[in-house]
Amino acid sequence: MSDHSVSSGDVDIAANLALIQGNIDQAATSVGRDSSAVTLVCVSKTHDADHVRGALGTGRRIFGENRVQEAAEKWPQLKQDFSGVELHLIGPLQSNKAREAMALFDVIETLDRPKLARTFARLRDETGHCPELYIQINIGCEAQKAGIAPQDADDFIAQCVNELKLPVTGLMCIPPVDEEPAPHFALLGKIADRHGLKIRSMGMSSDYETAIRLGATHVRIGTAIFGHRAYNIDQNG
Repeated sequence: MSDHSVSSGDVDIAANLALIQGNIDQAATSVGRDSSAVTLVCVSKTHDADHVRGALGTGRRIFGENRVQEAAEKWPQLKQDFSGVELHLIGPLQSNKAREAMALFDVIETLDRPKLARTFARLRDETGHCPELYIQINIGCEAQKAGIAPQDADDFIAQCVNELKLPVTGLMCIPPVDEEPAPHFALLGKIADRHGLKIRSMGMSSDYETAIRLGATHVRIGTAIFGHRAYNIDQNG
C-alpha cells in the first residue's frame, strides 16, 4: 500500500488523523503547551492488519491494542513491514499472560494490582527485560473497571517503584463515561505530580482535547481514526 492509499472502506484514515492532529495542536496551544509533548496512541484493537496499514502509511508508529492474543496475531508481520513501531497494551492483563505481553509490547499501560506487579518483577528478574509500565488508576472508583483506587495509589506506586524497582514512568485512567472528565484528569495529574511521574495517559476519542488542556502526555484514540469497530470491548479508546 502506498503512503497515499490510506483509506479503509468508507473511512479516510489520513483525513481523520490530520483532523485529530490539528485538534491536538490547538488544544495544546490554548494552554501554552507544545503539541510535540502530546503523543497520539492510535488504538487499533479489533481492526484488522489491512485497516491498520492505513495509519502506518501516514507515518504513525505508536499503536494501542487491548488483547495479547489479537496483538500477537496482527503485529509481528506489521512490525516487519514498518520499522519503528511502538506497541502499547491498553487492555486488562491476566497474570498468566504477562510473560507473552512483556515480550510483545513496548509499553504496558494497565498495571493495576499488586499480584501483577509482583509477576512483572519476577519475570523481569528471569528474563532481564521489562517494558515501560504505566499504573492504571480507577479514577472514578467504578466497580466494573480495573485499576488502583485513588486513595490507594500512593502506596501502590511506592511499592512498584521503591520495593519492586519496576520501570514505572506514568499513570493511565479512563474517566466515568457519564461524568465530566476534567476533574478526573486533574486528579490523575495531582497523583502523578506527587511521585514525579511525567507521563499521563488520559483522553480518548470523546474527550482528548480536554485531557490535553489538563496535562495529558498521551491520548488514546481509536474510533475517531478508524471508525466504529466490529465490537466494543470497553471504553478504552
